[in-house]
Amino acid sequence: MSEGHLYPAPAMRALVLSPVLRNAPAGPRTAEARLEEAAGLARAIDLDVVHGEVVRLSRLRPSTLLGSGAVERLKALIEAEEIGLAVVDWALTPVQQRNLEKEWSCKVIDRRGLILEIFGARARTAEGKLQVELASLSFQRSRLVRSWTHLERQRGGFGFLGGPGESQLEIDRRLIEQRIAKLKKELEDVKRTRGLQRKARRRVPLPVVALVGYTNAGKSTLFNALTKSAVVARDQLFATLDPTIRTMKLPSGRAIALSDTVGFISELPTDLVAAFRATLEEVVEADIVLHLRDIAHPDSSAQALDVETVLRDLEADPLHGHTVIEVLNKIDLLPVEEREKLKARIRDGNQIPVSAVTGEGVDGLLAEIDRRLALDRGTTRYRLRHGEGSAIAWLYSHGTVLERRDDEDFAYLTVSLDAEEQARFARLQRDHA
Repeated sequence: MSEGHLYPAPAMRALVLSPVLRNAPAGPRTAEARLEEAAGLARAIDLDVVHGEVVRLSRLRPSTLLGSGAVERLKALIEAEEIGLAVVDWALTPVQQRNLEKEWSCKVIDRRGLILEIFGARARTAEGKLQVELASLSFQRSRLVRSWTHLERQRGGFGFLGGPGESQLEIDRRLIEQRIAKLKKELEDVKRTRGLQRKARRRVPLPVVALVGYTNAGKSTLFNALTKSAVVARDQLFATLDPTIRTMKLPSGRAIALSDTVGFISELPTDLVAAFRATLEEVVEADIVLHLRDIAHPDSSAQALDVETVLRDLEADPLHGHTVIEVLNKIDLLPVEEREKLKARIRDGNQIPVSAVTGEGVDGLLAEIDRRLALDRGTTRYRLRHGEGSAIAWLYSHGTVLERRDDEDFAYLTVSLDAEEQARFARLQRDHA
């Protein structure tokens, strides 16, 4: 075994800063909550966060964002703690980023650069990698301050934290434009393929239920609990990135396709939202959207607003005719009294309290999905000869048989079926007539 395997390289030591304007109106999150989230993002790519700090500003300096006093003080801290990377939870201009790197003699990235780095490290499928690279190159094109070396790197990510060829060469705009054009074409091909897959699914019509939510709300844990799968589920921001689809059966016996999508986050870069639109089309096409919330998180309401904003942008919200059920996850982390008060407040099926870890409330969630899907179905009565066993079996597998009565010659079935499935069954019967 090589020495590198015996002694892995230590994690890069990082400083995380959350700037906030003193006179700015209070937002939905506290400065401390924003800092904790930024530190969580940094830890998600194995950075060693040795210091985190809320920096309160009287005004924004065009040259360095922070005041000269704060820059000098933090410079001393960076030198003393041997910090190699400063993460600034803000949208830095190229000039601010460059000046801070000169002042502090370390790498500096902002929130967008950090999220892009995480997405680059997490993407596993060919589609995910294409989407992240497109967003990354669009970001780099607007700056022209980094060398285009990420394609050479052995690990994930997109070059903001280092890697081979780390010299500060100007990016060749022409090469980037060519690469972006190629990526867009490849993604169009992916989109076309995904559309064909959707059409194939409609030919064997399975209702689609899509899981969405703020990152770390527990989507993958719930997905695993419902489908008996083994999708990566960690207490970590953006533990999974690429979408996963599995078929499963509801208590009625009806099969559905359950889709686990990328987690959302506040101030998600717009180019990333655009890049992942093909992936998020699974949400737009879904029959039911499950909006998973970490109800035990202190910023649960603010996180819900961020997710609702993205759903509205995708036109996948109730205003655009979509069925959305709020799944209040992690109730096992609430005090017993608070948990009971939460349950008492819920009057309808628009909110379902669950614990993906313990399984509490999951049966109720499945029953509500069953109920909502049944609302979209018509009830049809069929009279079939006992010799038409394949037709009877088809109705059992594609619909919900509400009632059955048999006599000597016929089976009389009352079946709940979607209009599309009713038409399909009628075609099958005509073909066999």
